[in-house]
Amino acid sequence: QPFHPILTEKHRIVDIFVLDPKKSSQESGDARRAFSYLVTGSTAVVGVYAAKTVVTQFVSSMSASADVLALSQIEIKLSDIPEGKNMAFKWRGKPLFVRHRTEKEIAAEQSVDLSELRDPQHDKDRVTNPIWVIVIGVCTHLGCVPIANAGDYGLEDRASQRHQAL
Repeated sequence: QPFHPILTEKHRIVDIFVLDPKKSSQESGDARRAFSYLVTGSTAVVGVYAAKTVVTQFVSSMSASADVLALSQIEIKLSDIPEGKNMAFKWRGKPLFVRHRTEKEIAAEQSVDLSELRDPQHDKDRVTNPIWVIVIGVCTHLGCVPIANAGDYGLEDRASQRHQAL
């Protein structure tokens, strides 16, 4: 290709290669095709990266925030709960009751006839360690919160107390 020096504003010589205007467009087609492939490939790479960024941001926006994750974990010192008593804790805005069962309570639960239960499941399948029972204490019929260490089973529902009083 011919060399054409051009003087710039600062009087430096800049090398510019000019395509020969006498050549046909078919002869310069390989260079134009290579440039088109380069632009197309670069656009595809940028597009894929942008799509990956959008998908990543969208998926990460659906994950739980730090304050929600902090509420989802609770540490309980089980040695503070005496045998035969309950303690109530707040977990995810709901009351969590932890009961330290006595040997008598464990034996009574293991001897229950499964056919009498509304949800037939043996006690050993419901608890990991038989001396501890951990339940979320929200009443299923009115959404009220049970009272700890009251009633026949260590929990009493205020709505049930009102109903029994009537």
